Amino acid sequence: MRQIHRSMVAAWIAVFLFTTMTQGAEPIDIGSRRELFVDHHLIGSLDDVRLVLHRPEPREIVFRFDQPWEGLYSGYETVLQDGETYRFYYRGMPEAKHDLDTEVTCVAESKDGIHWTRPKLGIYEVHGTKANNVVLARNRGCHNLAPFIDTNPDCPANQRYKALGGTGSPGLLAFASADGLNWKQLQADPVITKGAFDSQNNAFWSASEQQYVCYFRVFREGTRWIARTTSKDFIHWSEPIDLELRGQPREHLYTNQFDPYVRAPHIYLGLPTRYLPGRRVLTDDEARRIGTPTKWNYVNDCTDILLASARGGDNFQRTFMEAFVRPGEDLQNWTSRANYAARGIVQTGSRELSLYVKHHSGYPSNHVRRYVIRADGFASVQAPYAGGEFITKPFIFSGEKLSLNFATSAVGGLFVEIQTADEKPIEGFSHQDCRELIGDRIDQTVTWKHGTDVSRLAGKPIRLRIVMKDADLYSLQFSGSD
Repeated sequence: MRQIHRSMVAAWIAVFLFTTMTQGAEPIDIGSRRELFVDHHLIGSLDDVRLVLHRPEPREIVFRFDQPWEGLYSGYETVLQDGETYRFYYRGMPEAKHDLDTEVTCVAESKDGIHWTRPKLGIYEVHGTKANNVVLARNRGCHNLAPFIDTNPDCPANQRYKALGGTGSPGLLAFASADGLNWKQLQADPVITKGAFDSQNNAFWSASEQQYVCYFRVFREGTRWIARTTSKDFIHWSEPIDLELRGQPREHLYTNQFDPYVRAPHIYLGLPTRYLPGRRVLTDDEARRIGTPTKWNYVNDCTDILLASARGGDNFQRTFMEAFVRPGEDLQNWTSRANYAARGIVQTGSRELSLYVKHHSGYPSNHVRRYVIRADGFASVQAPYAGGEFITKPFIFSGEKLSLNFATSAVGGLFVEIQTADEKPIEGFSHQDCRELIGDRIDQTVTWKHGTDVSRLAGKPIRLRIVMKDADLYSLQFSGSD
């Protein structure tokens, strides 16, 4: 009896806290944006369901750094899509030294994100030839140039591509290009000066914040961390702020790789490399056998790759502390700086996203492998066979229909109930009125007995209650009619 009484008290307290925390809050305005479950932004309560991280699947090696101006220490890649062309920017660095004669910025191109070629640009002579794919040379920005396509509607045509690059003092230099191939430095002086900068420093135009944003490297308490600054014109930047720890341990984050997610650009997804100095995996014999570099004591460290998200300001979420990409069985991925995700997640199919990871850094086999993951499939709300449900926080939306990205087993399914902000089912939208969603769909419209139209609820505070069995829900979106 005492156990039953304690359980009832605990349940009452949980309900009380949930109600207290959510009733006083203003409803979240999601408009017609796609919402992913990479954080708890929309989640009010979980009942016998849980948030689950989904790791990408390794596919083919798509690029090897085997040209004379590339080599063992090439890296700091950026992948982006410009119309029908994918572009892959990276640092060429054949020797383990940082100087103006060693580091260059290169580009490769692809039509499918899988097969890449090096255009012979003829812009710079390096290693005795202009028949190369070098887009920037003999410039301090080559160490870590991180290009992006500027989607600012006021951006002049001759600055459609922008980038920041540089390391240490005096700071980051600003660059621009009309075509992504011919780059010019915008001014002699650095534009951001307070930081370490010695990995990729990722800037982009944020449509949701209506300003440029840059996530960059700093050191805090001897640990590599991430700071953020903003700008209206790409030249004058705000005082930097550190991303919050939010009760999590301070770990070395060597890179950040933040970029607006292609299918939901108000959510910035990052693929930071977690660096563990002094955490040694290989024996002396294994290190000798695979030819581990002696430079920078590669054998004593290891790395993996995380999934992070942000929504502006100092917001920073590592919802999952577990690795998103593990080093795997390859011993050459268990030494220092061996696992680095490129900046950029691109859509390479209606159901498929591609991301790119550099492996074997410091080895002659230094290369980039493509990984794939389901569209929006980084994380899900997952229900077991026994079933469960979750309820969102109160929100308002715009649109005429609700679509889900989900997968079920043959026995599983989902039902959607639309509730008032105080959790009362709205007539005609109860879960009993909902047609069961079964299958594996990237974009499936929810149907109730009366049909799909939810427009009469637009602009009003509501919640969703989703009842699930043996199913994963990856994202949801309200939008116009078909």
